Amino acid sequence: MWRPKLMAVPSAAEALPGREQPAFATAEKHYVNGNPILGKLPAGLAELQIGMGCFWGAERRFWQLDGVYSTSVGYGGGHTQNPTYEEVCTGMTGHNELVRIWYDPQQVTLEALLKVFWESHDPTQGMRQGNDIGTQYRSGIYLNSEEDLAVAETTRAHYQQRLNEAGMGDITTEIQLAGPYYPAETYHQQYLAKNPNGYCGLGGCAVAYA
Repeated sequence: MWRPKLMAVPSAAEALPGREQPAFATAEKHYVNGNPILGKLPAGLAELQIGMGCFWGAERRFWQLDGVYSTSVGYGGGHTQNPTYEEVCTGMTGHNELVRIWYDPQQVTLEALLKVFWESHDPTQGMRQGNDIGTQYRSGIYLNSEEDLAVAETTRAHYQQRLNEAGMGDITTEIQLAGPYYPAETYHQQYLAKNPNGYCGLGGCAVAYA
C-alpha cells in the first residue's frame, strides 16, 4: 500500500522507541510448506535477509526456489525494537521490509540466491521500489558473516557491470551485517499464498545477471 513516507532513514535518537516484547503473536510455521519460520536457524542451514520492495511478492519469489527450507517476512535494518507494521509505515523506525530466507547451502548457493535477488527488482531506485515509496522499500542485503558479505559485494560489482552495459544507473542496495530481525504479523506471512490475487509489486529492470 502506498503512503507518503520519509525519504531518509531516521537516526536512533529520532526513531520510535518500540517495546521490549512483541505487540502481536506470529504463526510459527510456514503456511505453504509447514516448516518452522520462528526460533533459531535449524542446524545445517544458512540464512539470508533481503529487502526488495513490498515483502509479499519478494517472499513468494524465494519460497518457490529449490533448496529454500523456509521463508518469513519481518522488519530489520533500523532502530525500533519490536515494531508493528503501522509503525514501520510511518518511516520513523528505520526498518526495511525484509524476507528472511533459510536455505540449504548444499542445494543452493548464496550467489544463486543473490542472482534471483538482483534480477527480481530494480536495485537503482533508492528509497522506493516502483510505486512503493519510502525507506521500508529500499533494496538491501543483510548477512551473518564477513565471508557472506564478501560474496554479496562481489555479486553487486558483477551486476553493476551488467547494468552499466544496459545504460542504467548505480546500484543503491545497502549490504551489511544483519541486526535484529522482527517477524511481521501473521497476516503478512506467505501473504500471496493466502491471497493469490493480492498485490505483488515485484518487478525487475530486465537485465540478466549473467
